[in-house]
Amino acid sequence: MFERFTNDARGVVKSAFEYVEGGDGQSVEPEHLLLALLDREGSRGSFALTALGLGERRESVRQALRQARRRAGLSQADTDALAGLGIDVAEIVSRVEEVHGVGAMSGDRKDKGWWSGRPSFGRGAKGVLEHSLRVALAQRERHIGDEHILLALTMRPGVPAEVLADHGVTYESLVRVLYGGGESKAG
Repeated sequence: MFERFTNDARGVVKSAFEYVEGGDGQSVEPEHLLLALLDREGSRGSFALTALGLGERRESVRQALRQARRRAGLSQADTDALAGLGIDVAEIVSRVEEVHGVGAMSGDRKDKGWWSGRPSFGRGAKGVLEHSLRVALAQRERHIGDEHILLALTMRPGVPAEVLADHGVTYESLVRVLYGGGESKAG
């Protein structure tokens, strides 16, 4: 499948691995792909994000991803559902961090000595990349670009899709910008 990736899409994957190798987790997850997309410039994906008003709000997206990571990767929807059952996720995070330090629930590798070798793709990231192929084929395109990875992220339930939607970036708005004549929706 990677032979179909454009240079921009390969750059996203490479950058996602760099996040993990820098100590941000044990395997590449959808959140790493989104962080890598936020770093891109001059690509179709970065154009679409800018056209939707995310250019100046990228730090807000990064902050939302950090907050979700502190909640052990729970989306706000998950947190709200647990609150409906009487479980206060913020209180749990606070108590765990009180004992074990800030970020204790994030799953970051603190001791890199036990782990050697290259990180792999987590199940979620594999799903996003496989879905990006389907997105490209649905658009009758032969190659997978970073825009297809971005579209796939908006289609799969989870933290990246929720954070993007909270910032006005949805599958529909991306399709409109990428394929519908450049119409943009500021959000």
